[in-house]
Amino acid sequence: MTLKYLIQKEFLQIRRNSFLPRLIVMFPIVIMCVMPWVMSMEVKNIVVDVVDADRTTQSQQLVHAIEASNYFVFNGQKATYAEAMNDIETGRADVILEIRDGRYLIAANAVNGTKGSIGSAYLSQIVMDGRSPLASDIAPLTLYNKYQNYKLYMIPALLAIVMMLMTGFLPTLNIVGEKETGTIEQINVTPVSKWAFILAKLIPYWLIAFFVVTVSLLLAWLIYGITSVGSLWLVYLLAMLLALFFSSLGLIVSNYSDTMQQAMFVMWFFVVCLLLLSGLFTPTRSMPQWAYMTTYVNPMHYFIDAVRTVFIRGGNFHAIAHQVLALFAIGLLMGCWAVQSYKKNS
Repeated sequence: MTLKYLIQKEFLQIRRNSFLPRLIVMFPIVIMCVMPWVMSMEVKNIVVDVVDADRTTQSQQLVHAIEASNYFVFNGQKATYAEAMNDIETGRADVILEIRDGRYLIAANAVNGTKGSIGSAYLSQIVMDGRSPLASDIAPLTLYNKYQNYKLYMIPALLAIVMMLMTGFLPTLNIVGEKETGTIEQINVTPVSKWAFILAKLIPYWLIAFFVVTVSLLLAWLIYGITSVGSLWLVYLLAMLLALFFSSLGLIVSNYSDTMQQAMFVMWFFVVCLLLLSGLFTPTRSMPQWAYMTTYVNPMHYFIDAVRTVFIRGGNFHAIAHQVLALFAIGLLMGCWAVQSYKKNS
């Protein structure tokens, strides 16, 4: 019964806060409506200058293929390479294609490394397709995400970001806020056990996480027509395990912090590290070996890998059993640490 009243107290505090209820509702809406459009690794509108010294039928067909591509903006044919290079140096072009004596030279502006490297790869593919007589006989077979819709790839990862901020930062700010106002001392002098206190802080944010995931999945379906290929209960299971970790992490940080500013900086440090080393934006195998080793203790990595397996590939529980076990073990460890680090004066 004590736990029941403590949970009621938490929800009353959230409801009486003029900002938190709006944040809980608006945050997943903004994330799911805006981020899938802007968080894309696709590179488009690459401005291309062509220097065609051969003027052959094949070279003109290549120029027309560049003009017809959705990834390039054809900036016209230049008389000399120096003229095209001037466009690169002044920012009016991103890539140069020079055709001379049957040879092809691709020069890219590498100031923006991603745009330069991916733009060069796109252009190289067009050149190879135009030169190879077998190109028309080669067709890729895509098993998952058939139309290469990047939104389908990013929406499961955005769930991780929403969960991280909702269930990580809110419990942290909740407890530190009570420390600053002094209301937590009233709990400390009661016979409430540490486990009951910690669970009363965690359970409301697990329920909030359930609500946030539901809203995010509904928006993905209504706006983009994207639904999970695999079972939804697996998505919810993964989300709850991630919520266990981040809510526990938030409580641990709050237990060691005395001010809200201190708690925010510490949480932000951990959140950025976990996010950037999770494989959300770049493949983990592309990292240095020492950085790749951190993925073994990074719950964000396990969550993103598992939720993409379920959401995109339609994997079953057996396919993500390893990630589920890792998330549960890390979450349980963090939960015990949260209880142990809470100092209660009885």
